[in-house]
Amino acid sequence: MTTPTTPPTPPARGRRRAPSRMERAAGRAAALQRPRVLLALLLLLALTCVMLLDGYLRAEVGGDQRVRTGASAGDVPDDVLDGGPILSFPGGRATTVSVPDKTIVLTFDDGPDPTWTPQVLEILEKYDVPGTFFLVGSMVSRHPGIVRDMVEQGNEVGVHTFTHVDLSYQSQARVTREIEQTQLALAGAAGITTTLFRAPYSSQTDAIDNYSWPVYESLGADGYTSVFIDTDSDDWKRPGVSKIVEWATPEDGEGASVLFHDAGGERSQTIEALPKYIEKMKGKGYTFTTVSGVMADQQPTGAGPAGGATGTTGSGDSLQAAHHEATGATLYEGKALVAAVAVAEWTVPALSVGLVIVGVAVMGRFAMMLVLARRHHRQRNRRRFSWGPPVTGPVSVIVPAYNEKECIEATLRSLARSTHPIEIIVVDDGSTDGTAEIAESLGLPGVRVVRQANAGKPAALNNGVRHARYDIVVMMDGDTVFEPDTVRHLVQPFADPAVGAVAGNAKVGNRRTLIGAWQHIEYVMGFNLDRRMYDLLRCMPTIPGAIGAFRREAVLQVGGMSHDTLAEDTDITIALHRAGWRVVYEEHARAWTEAPGSLGQLWSQRYRWSYGTMQALWKHRRCLTDKGPSGRFGRVGMPLVVLFQVVTPVFAPLIDVFTVYSMVFVDFRAALLAWLAVLAVQLVCAAYAFRLDREKYRYLLMMPLQQLAYRQMMYLVLIHSCVTALTGGRLRWQKLKRTGEVGTPAGTAGTGTGGTG
Repeated sequence: MTTPTTPPTPPARGRRRAPSRMERAAGRAAALQRPRVLLALLLLLALTCVMLLDGYLRAEVGGDQRVRTGASAGDVPDDVLDGGPILSFPGGRATTVSVPDKTIVLTFDDGPDPTWTPQVLEILEKYDVPGTFFLVGSMVSRHPGIVRDMVEQGNEVGVHTFTHVDLSYQSQARVTREIEQTQLALAGAAGITTTLFRAPYSSQTDAIDNYSWPVYESLGADGYTSVFIDTDSDDWKRPGVSKIVEWATPEDGEGASVLFHDAGGERSQTIEALPKYIEKMKGKGYTFTTVSGVMADQQPTGAGPAGGATGTTGSGDSLQAAHHEATGATLYEGKALVAAVAVAEWTVPALSVGLVIVGVAVMGRFAMMLVLARRHHRQRNRRRFSWGPPVTGPVSVIVPAYNEKECIEATLRSLARSTHPIEIIVVDDGSTDGTAEIAESLGLPGVRVVRQANAGKPAALNNGVRHARYDIVVMMDGDTVFEPDTVRHLVQPFADPAVGAVAGNAKVGNRRTLIGAWQHIEYVMGFNLDRRMYDLLRCMPTIPGAIGAFRREAVLQVGGMSHDTLAEDTDITIALHRAGWRVVYEEHARAWTEAPGSLGQLWSQRYRWSYGTMQALWKHRRCLTDKGPSGRFGRVGMPLVVLFQVVTPVFAPLIDVFTVYSMVFVDFRAALLAWLAVLAVQLVCAAYAFRLDREKYRYLLMMPLQQLAYRQMMYLVLIHSCVTALTGGRLRWQKLKRTGEVGTPAGTAGTGTGGTG
């Protein structure tokens, strides 16, 4: 039987058909989605960059730990090896300068450190003694305030590379990068650059060899002064306070460049020894100065490095000789570096805490799903379990359809084999591909075709409810195939008068494809295992659009399917809970649906689900304060859905990102084992879900790749959804491209009673 309507006017011959309302809406929606997708990708890229920057700073990635020893120094001039600790190249010629008698240049390596450097600065300020600090660029960018205080106090700073590597092993490009990055960090932290340099692992001139000498020559040509020492406190060995003071003391009357460390380890002995040392040397008549103080009295310097101003030290303020004001691009790039590091310093620890919380929640969810799913399965499959007297009366099956010519025949023929009496109402939502004509031409008993102007899926379902003759209505998608016993199983819970809706067991039919296999795992584990849990907790959040049954009375009571959200199935399910109806899951009622055939279509589907769920949760936010039995969803279901379908999926992809981060920057073996442990837990849950649904385990071989690919896509989809929500975007019923390849699986077909139209 066909409800008479005015048939659509065919397009004139030779003229292009005007796009339908749905097609125009889809075009506008696609145009709006593109910038939001781009923003989601940019957010992921920004997060990745922040984590890479944080790892680079913390773990000195890219730098090896090799330290060259015992190399020949035949190419190094003897007067350099035997000369003073200050090396420069005025006029291109290597020149060394010694510290004058009764003079100490206090130098500190490896800082700044947030614990020890401020204590060193406090001691120097107390005794009115200047220090020369050779700073690691990565530490400068992480603690810019300390460097600012250091310079303002009147101390000198020098470059100690960015990642503390032995430069004799590095290429010229790497050496340049190490210096320039440290200069940028200094510019961003204190607004200066410096001409002073000390190489890691080369504190004394006798450490210069044939491999490192070209580095010093190159830096000297750029205007750098390399600073060595001739007295080492060896405080890094922690030999005791008295030994540190003794080893840092030069021969009587001799001047010295003395090395201490304000970072790089536990420096409590250094902090205790430093004031004792200063008092001892002052008692011997020594004065304290800086490297520039020594240079100002004995030798001019050449031009400063690129990015800094040029200066001479024949006279005037000695600090001005080493420090140059950062200007132009150097200053702004330095500030950008410090700002980026500040973001990384806050973001990564915050995400780490969030991931710990999410990890606990995910593990708790897995445990809860396993326990409750087992209980649900045992409860519903007991021999004596019954909802009540068998439901045998006819029901109405509503099939909303928009351009389903590939699938509609398989859908209707599967319904015609139903072992339960049904009427079939096909609501054609303005299809332009002949869907309605195909449905009519099949001549199947009990099938009615209702045509309507294109208005969207909720309107099509509501129209079907208005045309339904029976008190129970089954809703399905136009690309879904039912087994012969599906409707019979689906309607049995209505024997309980408190039940207002029943969720069926949706299956992926085209699981031979990669995306289909991924979705198959998700349906079995992520949806049906969840539904068992939610069923026992009496807070089922969604009746799937592919297979669900409702009391017609309940649907009308809550106002039917709403246009307010993209997830009309979630919307009406929550509305039924709030109206006091019970919503249950029937695992034996199986429907076979077609998974998207491409990543683009998968994105569109998941975006609609994700954004629609957010809309439905926001629409029903007042359920959090509902009282009595109808408030159970607000008390239990809403928090679980927000945690497990919004918050957890956003953070879940970061588990993979942090795994890679930990493998590269922390501990590869430990990170890999942790990731495999989480995967093992997921595999156990998935295997149990497959067992309950009697599915083949071979699809679980796809799970590791599915976890990696899906988590990243779901992260982007959720970010896309959040951006759309914040920008007020809205989409209509989206139509995915179908192939019609899904049919009733072999072994489930049978002859039924047909419809009872």
